[in-house]
Amino acid sequence: MAHYRSAGLVPPKRHTQHRAPDGSLYREELMGEEGFSSDSSLLYHVGVPSAIVEARTWQLPDQATTPNEPLLPRHLKLHDLFTDAERDLVRGRRLVLGNGDVRISYAVGAEASPLYRNATGDECVFVEAGSGVLETVFGHLAFGPGDYLLVPRATTHRWVPDGPVRAYCIEANSHIGPPKRYLSRYGQLLEHAPYCERDLRGPGQPEVRDETDVEVYVKHRGSGPGGLSGSVHVVPRHPFDVVGWDGCLYPYAFNVADFEPITGRVHQPPPVHQVFEGNNFVICNFVPRKVDYHPLAIPVPYYHSNVDSDEIMFYVDGDYEARKGSGIGKGSISVHPGGHSHGPQPSAIEASLGAESFDELAVMVDTFRPLELGEGGRAVDDGVYHLSWGRS
Repeated sequence: MAHYRSAGLVPPKRHTQHRAPDGSLYREELMGEEGFSSDSSLLYHVGVPSAIVEARTWQLPDQATTPNEPLLPRHLKLHDLFTDAERDLVRGRRLVLGNGDVRISYAVGAEASPLYRNATGDECVFVEAGSGVLETVFGHLAFGPGDYLLVPRATTHRWVPDGPVRAYCIEANSHIGPPKRYLSRYGQLLEHAPYCERDLRGPGQPEVRDETDVEVYVKHRGSGPGGLSGSVHVVPRHPFDVVGWDGCLYPYAFNVADFEPITGRVHQPPPVHQVFEGNNFVICNFVPRKVDYHPLAIPVPYYHSNVDSDEIMFYVDGDYEARKGSGIGKGSISVHPGGHSHGPQPSAIEASLGAESFDELAVMVDTFRPLELGEGGRAVDDGVYHLSWGRS
């Protein structure tokens, strides 16, 4: 996010001496994207950010996927994945869908996670329910229902829930940010964008912790399923030892209630609902809104073929008009794969006529390479969704 911020103590000139009151030198770390050619931030550590005293393998949750064969639209009931919250939001994730560009997991947890760093790409975590604090090396972010938390690649952080939290985790193999069409050439959100910088919440002031021999769980490229592996680094000093930082790269939060929907006289296509994008995928949200106001408008979507993409819809709240009669409900995912024409349940079309607004909340991920089913997705597939258009 190319929006400059500064927090804590930073020197007036970058790459110059920055000393503590006792005269010791703070260690400057550049955290940057695309090899010094894109957004970055400078962080000033008390300790040495590269130091490791021990390492061991972390056995990641099952990352294996299987093709969607035979090709079918599917209904995955995420709320059936967990019966309790005795886990954390890092190690407790269950992979639902994935490909080489993005992995979608679901987690329910009430325990504080270990310190964690995803070295494969940015993460976008949508909080379905619950609240807590995302602690990061940049500072901390309080979160609650409806928040998107954007965590840049290799940011050391941990999740500290207040109680049970349900989280929809979108892990990229790239960076995630606002759609380019919403940005000026210098990175400012433009007037036609459905949100602006005022809607984004950055981290608070960084804090310095003094613990020693601290574990950090790292997900990284490797030889495991999906090309991923895990390691645990034991570092001599707590990574939260930053006295100040500045730059344009940092974690931030955006609440879905601050998204201003774009509507029209007739039904608008899904790109108007887009909120973020990564390499070969986009993230959209469907929020409560007034709907099409042409006198002959059909408010629910027309049937459409996903020629170039798989469409994954996570139903969070409200009554999703187009899916009435299909079995879809809160906590459901619908998988509409490329090569299959899909749209509303037949009875939903007539039922929607004359509607002035929709009360629905959903998060959609469209991918431009086929998604495969993870172990979590296979476990909660209802097996009959593909028949729902014929029986409505």
